[in-house]
Amino acid sequence: MTLLNVQNLTVKRGECPVVDRASFNISSGECVGLIGPNGAGKTSLLRGAMGLLPFEGTSTLADLSPRHRAAQAAWLPQTREIAWPMSVERIVALGRLPYLARGARLSPADQSAVDAALTRMGLQNFRTRLATALSGGEQARVLIARTLAQDTPLLMADEPIAGLDPAAQIATLQVFETLAQEGRAALTSLHDLTLAARYCTRLIMMRAGSIIADGPPRDVLTPDSLADVFRLKADVIDTPLGLVVQPWGVIA
Repeated sequence: MTLLNVQNLTVKRGECPVVDRASFNISSGECVGLIGPNGAGKTSLLRGAMGLLPFEGTSTLADLSPRHRAAQAAWLPQTREIAWPMSVERIVALGRLPYLARGARLSPADQSAVDAALTRMGLQNFRTRLATALSGGEQARVLIARTLAQDTPLLMADEPIAGLDPAAQIATLQVFETLAQEGRAALTSLHDLTLAARYCTRLIMMRAGSIIADGPPRDVLTPDSLADVFRLKADVIDTPLGLVVQPWGVIA
């Protein structure tokens, strides 16, 4: 089932296109990694596809009303500082707002979704703690849990593992992988190419605002593509646990 269809998406900064005629689909069961160097247009593509930036072209999410969009896709932006002195549980419960009437309390089903999100992100023991008292990495996990509590068919996340320790990075991508196995989908921008190869079923590679490769990690991550797009000298090693991208130099 197609959860997101984007055709000829163009996002401009002034007269300059920062995303140039990008087209792709996201279907249920996929965990899709969006990769590319800084400035490639990854954030603008995600925000444009969500209808959060002016764009040309079409996006099935952007066509929806805000409330219906929030029931179809959860959005985790790159900036994730928590400013409200609220408990972790209350922050995560904000993910249920698209389903609540104004002033309504959480139903048992809503509370179950909140509890499941806390469990997925290993935050059960943080439930009553003030979110503002947590470390930056812990706050990031809380906000990921909030998107999980939204319980949407599609999760879109902009660099969700930035600032997390290695164990939390892997645990987060395992959650996204599990969502796909459950029949939902995730689209997430990533910089760690080995983790992208290991946990994503598909990679979309961008350079200078354009999608230049879209397919299984083994097809997208090659020494030639890494040299061309990232200006990296790197080996791509196939191991029993999956691909490993080992950079060893920079192309001047």
